[in-house]
Amino acid sequence: MILELSIQNFAIIPKLHLHFQEGMTALTGETGAGKSIIIDAMSLLAGARGSSEFIRQGADKSVIEGIFELPVQAEFTSLAKELGLDLDEGVLIIQRDLVRSGKSFCRVNGRTMTLANLKRIGSYLVDIQGQNDHQQLLQADKHLSFVDALGSDDFKEKLADYQEQFTTYQQLSKQVQQIRNNEQLYVQRLDMLKFQKEEIEQAALLPGEEDQLLEERDKLLNFQKIMDAFAKSRAILSLEEPNLMDTLSLVGGQLQEIAHLDTDYEELSEQLQSAYYLLQDVSAGIAKQIDGLELDEARLDEIEQRLSVIKKLKRKYGQDIEQILNYLAEITDELGNATQTEDQLERLEAKCKALEQSLWQQAEQISHQRHQMAHHLSKEIMQELKELYLENTQFEVRFFKDKHQLHLQGMDQVEFYLTTNPGEPLKPLVKVASGGELSRILLALKAIFSKAQQMTSIIFDEVDTGVSGRVAQAIAEKIFKISQQSQVLCITHLPQVAAAATNQYFIKKTVQDGRTTTIVQPLNEQERVQEVARMLSGAEITPLTIEHAKELITSLQAK
Repeated sequence: MILELSIQNFAIIPKLHLHFQEGMTALTGETGAGKSIIIDAMSLLAGARGSSEFIRQGADKSVIEGIFELPVQAEFTSLAKELGLDLDEGVLIIQRDLVRSGKSFCRVNGRTMTLANLKRIGSYLVDIQGQNDHQQLLQADKHLSFVDALGSDDFKEKLADYQEQFTTYQQLSKQVQQIRNNEQLYVQRLDMLKFQKEEIEQAALLPGEEDQLLEERDKLLNFQKIMDAFAKSRAILSLEEPNLMDTLSLVGGQLQEIAHLDTDYEELSEQLQSAYYLLQDVSAGIAKQIDGLELDEARLDEIEQRLSVIKKLKRKYGQDIEQILNYLAEITDELGNATQTEDQLERLEAKCKALEQSLWQQAEQISHQRHQMAHHLSKEIMQELKELYLENTQFEVRFFKDKHQLHLQGMDQVEFYLTTNPGEPLKPLVKVASGGELSRILLALKAIFSKAQQMTSIIFDEVDTGVSGRVAQAIAEKIFKISQQSQVLCITHLPQVAAAATNQYFIKKTVQDGRTTTIVQPLNEQERVQEVARMLSGAEITPLTIEHAKELITSLQAK
């Protein structure tokens, strides 16, 4: 339950600090005084989205802090461990900061928390029922959640396991369908890849081959030029008269005769000898090249054809042979995996089928438990409605099964049927229930849930709107009954509900220093009598209404 609530600069509340007790606490006051603002603050502590519009005019930020008793559910203990919360203090301190820039900060026991995780924590702390929440009863697709809320821990665990597997089944089914939808395109791609692989492999490309062919082609295309250059060089060196070799030999002889006279002369002689022997090697090499040269026109045609093949492949598969060979490796891998993909489809289909069979079995078990829960709910709700002066009501949970289609909640669809008039057939609740009946049905459901669940705090925000007289008193007694199981905070305009509370706060709006401010005042016994009398009679409070208020409080407290 909530122990304390602190609010700073929130809407028209500059500063507020409230202490809450066990049992039932009524929050009363004139319309527009700011009662719902307190519920908005509680909603933010439970994980609702914040907005800079909540920040009081002129303030930079709004701060809301709540102190809660630790929930006793084992699931909460596991959640706290998962989130790394320190629970040594025995309480939860939750703080929300809203800043003008629009950002929101959440802290739980000093640890920064995401809004999603705060909402997970908040589900164990408060259950806020607004005056329009009975609209959920007018949505038939919401009825199943009311039934499931009564489930045991074993049921909820089975449902969670089913939903996890159903999500996996949906993902697998989607994957299988995608493969099937793309199968034609995939087959076409495989055919294309096979053709490309065969075309590249037939070419039998070698790394560096193109450069070698270009070099060889250049030689063949320039055969005559090469022959002429070698022939002239050879004539100059050895064949023509006088040739260069003979000239160098004569010069070498002259230098040898004087080499012994000076070291420089000796060095020149040696250099000339080296040049002479080097030119002899060059001359021999030229002769060898001339002997080896042959114009092979067939080879030139072969090279041209080979280069044409390479050029064609480059246009399709890469800028050079290396890129073409890399692409060949890629498509070879893809083709190699093609068989695995076909096998994968078969495996996925088999896995889907097995998982679907398992889901149907689980859905049958869940449905069986739901029928038992629904029967129990029908009996309980008719008893609760009897106490709310709907004693002639017949209520039934009807099941509609789809034997061919599963969904996230299993195989069941349910809808509430009722009749409030004896002799009339049961009809869908969404078509026959009035606003007052819906409020009482919702209150009856909450009374049942409060017994079945371990809720920390339940907040009723004007759920008693639109009723009066003995029905109002019955609602007051029902809310008080719920407060014996859980802490209840109730915003109300009904004197019967306020009189039934064990604690009461009066909320009023004042103007201080030109600014509108909401003030919350705890009421003692005498002040409670005055406030209930105001709620009974309006602006004019007479001795008779005072006595009526005392009698109302005494009678309801006695019950």
